[in-house]
Amino acid sequence: MKIKINRRSFHALSVTAHSEKVKAVLRGSQHWVSISTMKPFRIDVIINFLRLECKKWETPAVTIIAECFHDPFKVLISCLISLRTRDEVTATVSARLFSKATTPQKIQQIPLVELEELLYPAGFYRKKARQIKDISHRLMLEFGGQVPDDIDALMRLNGVGRKTANLVVTIGFGKPGICVDTHVHRICNRWGYVSTRTPHATEMALRAQLPPEYWISINELLVAFGQNHCTPLSPHCSTCRISGYCSRVGVSMFR
Repeated sequence: MKIKINRRSFHALSVTAHSEKVKAVLRGSQHWVSISTMKPFRIDVIINFLRLECKKWETPAVTIIAECFHDPFKVLISCLISLRTRDEVTATVSARLFSKATTPQKIQQIPLVELEELLYPAGFYRKKARQIKDISHRLMLEFGGQVPDDIDALMRLNGVGRKTANLVVTIGFGKPGICVDTHVHRICNRWGYVSTRTPHATEMALRAQLPPEYWISINELLVAFGQNHCTPLSPHCSTCRISGYCSRVGVSMFR
């Protein structure tokens, strides 16, 4: 079915044959949008586009820490700090903490109250201080002070979920893995590349179909893309260069 536009055409929007109308909120007002045939989904084309686009956006703080220090312990701790915390706060708090302590042994020497002060204003900083203390103790007791490079072993540490474990394995050790956070889960389903209900299911689906050369990089790319362009509400579809590949699953309004 074709819908004729009565105002300037924007990027094509795919709909089913049974759709009668398509309304899009663009720049604060409603427009009718022309519809064109969707292109076959090309993950290689999309990844190349994301790599180009992400150059103009800020690199996630945890990625910068991994690239600067090449230290799995710092990656692990900065990942924990980043949970429920804005990226600029993660960068500031991580730098302040690492100026005082860079190993599990040194973390253990910091009194809990002082550690809480170092972590402020990260989200749930008191809880994170206790978790970081416990993790440091466990690393010294069970792993000789070293961060394990195994997802299952990492997930046995207090406060470490699958997303954090995958991120430590991938950017901390450079081992294959797929870190699925809210951005990866949302955008891959929005594209129609996967159809899943949970981040864990998304990870398993991506492991089955995403080419291995994109496993490590997809999190960094989609975090930047999700924060700056493909936002949870009202994404910037009208200026997106991959809109012709995207099914816009669950998108009711866009810019």
